[in-house]
Amino acid sequence: MARTRRRLRRPRGTTEVLAATAVVLAALVWLARAAEAAVRAAARNWPVLAVLAGMAAVAAVAWWARRRNADRVRAERLATMRLSLAGIDALGDQEFEFALRDLLIRDGWSARKVGQQGDQAADVIGQHRTLGRIVLQAKHTKVGAKVGSQVMYQVKGTAGPAHGADIAVVVTNGSFTRDAKAWGDKHAVHWVDRDRLRLWAEHGLALHDLLRLPARPLRRGSGRPAA
Repeated sequence: MARTRRRLRRPRGTTEVLAATAVVLAALVWLARAAEAAVRAAARNWPVLAVLAGMAAVAAVAWWARRRNADRVRAERLATMRLSLAGIDALGDQEFEFALRDLLIRDGWSARKVGQQGDQAADVIGQHRTLGRIVLQAKHTKVGAKVGSQVMYQVKGTAGPAHGADIAVVVTNGSFTRDAKAWGDKHAVHWVDRDRLRLWAEHGLALHDLLRLPARPLRRGSGRPAA
């Protein structure tokens, strides 16, 4: 049997109104006395409260300093990051995606790994103040394996509509078929094969310099590239 929900009704008649008013006044008096008691307790124990507040402030400053130092150390490490092709070949698919994310960060992009099931042909998404938004599709393969045109079609179809990207790139530690490269060049889907990956990851050439990505004009007052 379903339970009937009880709903409060408004007081009826003078007696009920007076009773409700008395309850509200009693509650207000109790709250006022509780607040007064809290103020008196704080006044009596202000040295303890001051010490606790100071300890909390010190802990917050220490946490912030550790976080900032960790960010600085990571930024310095990424700034000199170099990955050999042999090391990249030994990575798993997920590790390869994280490596591409870190390479983008090294190059001055803010980037995050997003690749998972149903990722709509995006494994890493990055943002650059003057270059716009980039989507990387990672294809970690056996050395000598080739990426075909089908991957280019998928990336072209989702990079802009699904992810709002200005730049679409397919990256592999293998190579691309001739048709895939030709189709990508024609339809603005950039490709990074093993030779280009060596320049990017191992030699330290920034991806936007490697691909000769043009700077995009900034929107007025936004500090972001125009659409």
